[in-house]
Amino acid sequence: MSPALKKILLGLLVFILVVGIVAAGFGVYTVRNSFPQVKGEIQIAGLDGPVDIYRDEFGIPHIFATTEHDLFFAQGYVHAQDRFWQMDFWRHIGSGRLSEMFGESQLETDRFLRTLGWARLAQEEVKTTDPETLKTLQDYAAGVNAYLGEHTGSDLSLEYAVLKLLNSGYQPEPWQPLHTTTWAKVMAWDLGGNMNREIQLAVLSKTFTQAQLDELFPPYPSDHPYIVPGFTLGSQPQNDWSVSQPIPDLIGLFQRVARQAALLDPVLGPRTAEIGSNNWVVSGDLTASGKPLLANDPHLGIQMPSIWYEVGLHCVNKGPDCPYDVTGFSFAGAPGVIIGHNDRIAWGLTNVGPDVQDLFIEKINPDNPNQYEVNGQWVDMQLVKETIQVAGGEPQELTVRYTRHGPIVSDTYADLEDFGQKAGGDIPENYAVALRWTALEVNHMFRAVIGFDRAQNWDEFREAARSFTVPSQNLVYADVDGNIGYQTPGNIPIRAQGDGRLPVPGWTDEYEWQGYIPFEELPNTFNPPQGYVATANNAVVDSSYPYFINYYWDYGFRAKRIVELIEVGAGSIDIPYMQSIQGDAKDLNAELLVPILLQIPLDDERLSDARAILQDWDYFNTLDSAPGALYNLFWKNLLVETLHDDLPEDYWPGGGTLAFEFFRQQVDQPDSYWWDNQGTPEVENRDQIFSRALDKAVDEIEGLQGKDPQRWNWGELHTATFENQTLGQSGVAPIEALFNRGPFQTPGSSSNVNNIGWDAVDGFNVNSLPSMRMVVDLGNLENSQTMHTTGQSGHAYHPHYIDMADYWRATQYHPMLWSRAQVESGADNYLRLVP
Repeated sequence: MSPALKKILLGLLVFILVVGIVAAGFGVYTVRNSFPQVKGEIQIAGLDGPVDIYRDEFGIPHIFATTEHDLFFAQGYVHAQDRFWQMDFWRHIGSGRLSEMFGESQLETDRFLRTLGWARLAQEEVKTTDPETLKTLQDYAAGVNAYLGEHTGSDLSLEYAVLKLLNSGYQPEPWQPLHTTTWAKVMAWDLGGNMNREIQLAVLSKTFTQAQLDELFPPYPSDHPYIVPGFTLGSQPQNDWSVSQPIPDLIGLFQRVARQAALLDPVLGPRTAEIGSNNWVVSGDLTASGKPLLANDPHLGIQMPSIWYEVGLHCVNKGPDCPYDVTGFSFAGAPGVIIGHNDRIAWGLTNVGPDVQDLFIEKINPDNPNQYEVNGQWVDMQLVKETIQVAGGEPQELTVRYTRHGPIVSDTYADLEDFGQKAGGDIPENYAVALRWTALEVNHMFRAVIGFDRAQNWDEFREAARSFTVPSQNLVYADVDGNIGYQTPGNIPIRAQGDGRLPVPGWTDEYEWQGYIPFEELPNTFNPPQGYVATANNAVVDSSYPYFINYYWDYGFRAKRIVELIEVGAGSIDIPYMQSIQGDAKDLNAELLVPILLQIPLDDERLSDARAILQDWDYFNTLDSAPGALYNLFWKNLLVETLHDDLPEDYWPGGGTLAFEFFRQQVDQPDSYWWDNQGTPEVENRDQIFSRALDKAVDEIEGLQGKDPQRWNWGELHTATFENQTLGQSGVAPIEALFNRGPFQTPGSSSNVNNIGWDAVDGFNVNSLPSMRMVVDLGNLENSQTMHTTGQSGHAYHPHYIDMADYWRATQYHPMLWSRAQVESGADNYLRLVP
């Protein structure tokens, strides 16, 4: 039976079964059977004493326990109640064991994941974790397993009822600390590195000169904000950051590595430097209350359920034996609160985006494919044997090869003998590509998380940040005493030479890492004179800083807008004003391009009439904006008309911050060669390309929304559909209908502060978004506000599965309940766990 026919029959079978179940009345039972108990009392072995769990109108639990063990035990229990399918899926990603759940279709993905070796590293991390953190991980795992001991199959989640049709023998294994530490590697992959950019530059260097590449990928603009301006360490000499030259003969191999990395996109979402995040903190000198306010909205790929799980963790009697009183956002599968506040401090995270990945080209011994050259000598690789279990199939064997730089990522699906190519010059006859990456070393992120949750002041917070080595995050800080601060943590490599922008030779020590920037010398500030710190993945420091962090930052358009709004509001900033910044949809790119478009002579009356709606536009991408709809279609077509003829299809621009800066540099050069469309006989200039892009935009919007500009609106084009990461992308419509929700009309756009992203190549559907929004009031913690994207529950059809989406898209919030009195008065449900 052909795979295509098998898929069709499987889809038909599932459809008949689903319809039959629903028609027989068992569908409702199956769906509701996995909903957790949130009222009454449950007896559970392993508790020291009773635990009180109050859930508010959005299903957010606040846990009150008398011991540290019970607190994290109960957190594991409620995570499993609401999100176990998500937890189970995530641990299979991190361990490279997706084939165990979904069969042969995930085999290639597992091969690449096993090559990266996250699970092996996680095992080492568990072995070297300090006893206190390890106990927290164990207490959490015990709570998850207590729930698994009471629930199996579809009692855990509806997804298991569907999975049974595909893999009848699958049974979730008990939770282990290993599964938590493995997930940290997944997040590091999602947020770290520049491997794809290295490959992109290597590929494009075959076609473009260095000067052209510098125009396509310009440096960070000096007129945009730096997070810690002027941060320097005195007279310490700078490294040589000259760009290493690419090796054109290996372009095909680099592209192959990129295709392997892209295998993770369906399960993690595509990695892009355009996603970004915002956080900022303002001191009491700038606020109406005289106390600091802290805001955070991390931008991540769209997914269902939300990546975040809100929770409050409260020791009934906070003290040395139970030192937690904290609320905020956690990951299902991990103890503690990642972003939030405790009784003394608040903190937020955005991605620094340092260059922490390098591709090394290794010379391979032609007589022994398991040896590689180091400084003129052949050295044995480390060989690791892996066995991949495949549901419905035979186990598959894999050998992972390690050099001193890390795993060889170019031979995931082939033997090294296949890599022979007579390249000439300094290129070896046999070669492979190894990945060096800070996340492929032992790290202890959850030591930092637990440290943040317990920290009572700036010094304790910074001490915890020492362990937040991967992925490197912009940490903003505020406390109830009125202090604010910022810290860059993370392992950021010091290179012997080169700036990490391109793959480099691995057979000498010429490009070796010399260690990491010492924590004491990483950028930081405490109570800065301007009274605020704002981060939006923009450059942390200027050229006065002696170490290299990254060359390609976010280009600072969101940061510029945030700083403008903070400075405008200085002295009267309050929570509603902070929320208005998070929802700000002003498009600084439109503010640049639209005035130029309005000045271009047009011979076509239809285009002139359509363009007229841009005349008085305020440049805000609101839901009902007609000019916003026309502009974004113009922007998409401007990218097509300007760059699609110059770039390979794999590297067509998505339309975010990099494209913003490219066009900002080019619009003042109306006869630049970039404007010329190489597919036409004439040589076009800027105004001709603008006119052509407008013509296509008007055609497109009239086809989508009619010829009456009064009916045009941005929200109808720019929609968010939340898809279940697994079965929601099955290709079987009835199954997808069970788990997916949407579309929801959304405002904002790529690289707006309200950074609800889309890709110009794929259309206006949302692919990334502010995954949560939080504003903390350090003057009165009970005033704090927050919201995330879908809902607390991972159970399809549960009341809290999608109840946050409408609030989220409208930039509305719910109270971030804090004190026990506030929690109890706001509770919809109360559950007591007893030994």
